[in-house]
Amino acid sequence: MTDSNDKTVFATKLNAPQRLSETVSEAIATALFDGRIAPGDALPSEGEIASQFGVSKPVAREALRQLSGVGLIHTQQGKVARAKALTGEPLDRIYGYAVRASLTRLREANEMRHMVESGVVRLAAERREPKGLARIAAAVQAMHDGLGNPEAFTEADIEFHLGMAMATGNSMIRMQVEGMRSVQREVSELFSRRSNRSKADWVNTVERHAKLYEAIRDGDVAEAARMIDKHYEAADIASLEVAGKLGSGDD
Repeated sequence: MTDSNDKTVFATKLNAPQRLSETVSEAIATALFDGRIAPGDALPSEGEIASQFGVSKPVAREALRQLSGVGLIHTQQGKVARAKALTGEPLDRIYGYAVRASLTRLREANEMRHMVESGVVRLAAERREPKGLARIAAAVQAMHDGLGNPEAFTEADIEFHLGMAMATGNSMIRMQVEGMRSVQREVSELFSRRSNRSKADWVNTVERHAKLYEAIRDGDVAEAARMIDKHYEAADIASLEVAGKLGSGDD
């Protein structure tokens, strides 16, 4: 990070037609996303921020509060604010509340996830970023190793889909998929808890993931797209049917 006394950290002018605190928070957020402030870096004090932007300390304090509220920085009474790694955690919390609220919200969230990942898998097969491919491969191996273990499968499944996002090389896509982890966890756990799930069913699920990985690894966009649709038909839709049996009402 550029030294906190260096006024070039925040490149902005307070001329936007909005509250001053929002303009300040946007300038700091831009520095976070641009990498001028790295995860773990200390932010300037409220007084320094106020001085750099020519605003009052309460305005600077409100700007930091806004950034903390969306999970971009960590604040603690009596300590300097620090930048957090940019993840989908805030969105994940929102989706978590939604999918546990009703079956309707769960179905809607799962439809959203299918739509998003249909595009993710195509881009992943086109770009095949090595770190993402390695994460997918490791997740498939974890599924094999934990065959028949619902908890292990759920965690490996989440890692698999995060690996797909990383294989796109797009940090915003990675954050979006991270934000959908609560949806995936809910669906995966419901699917894995089916009382009639046989060993062959477990093996078939792992093999579908393995084939999807191979399509991405080989750059076969059409096959990857076909496999992601097959994945949702066989796994997520089935789990929602299970969820439907757990309650009579949607809302």
